[in-house]
Amino acid sequence: MEIRRAEKRDIEGIDRLLSQVLMVHHRGRPDLFKAGGRKYTDEELEEILADESRPVYVAADEAGDVLGYAFCILIQNTGSHILTDIKTCYIDDLCVDEGLRGQHIGRQLYEYVLSRARETGCYNVTLNVWACNESAMRFYEKCGLKPQKTGMEAIL
Repeated sequence: MEIRRAEKRDIEGIDRLLSQVLMVHHRGRPDLFKAGGRKYTDEELEEILADESRPVYVAADEAGDVLGYAFCILIQNTGSHILTDIKTCYIDDLCVDEGLRGQHIGRQLYEYVLSRARETGCYNVTLNVWACNESAMRFYEKCGLKPQKTGMEAIL
């Protein structure tokens, strides 16, 4: 397995995994997430893959098949009256093919993101996880992440 920056040739595999993530969210919160939708068009994915401030990393097997991905966004807070000027690597989405979970691919992807974040001068790595996605919360806790803030809602 190789972990590397995603390329245009990876879009089909990324699309397949994005659909899996959507179904996890749909099953957990069907009031918010549609079944069968697409988070990005292929054209939007091409734009994201070309954007240096939004690196996407893939874990791929020897045949080049995408086993997992990590969508990241590099955020630099400058000029804020209340926030310090730090660079953050925000993991917007991390997924491993549902048939391959438990093989430590996600952990390797996460560790790769950490190393790239360090190399680019990031102070921290952050992410959000839906409360209904208990397996993801357990995974991130095992990786050593701690709650930074809590989002709350009242359904009306």
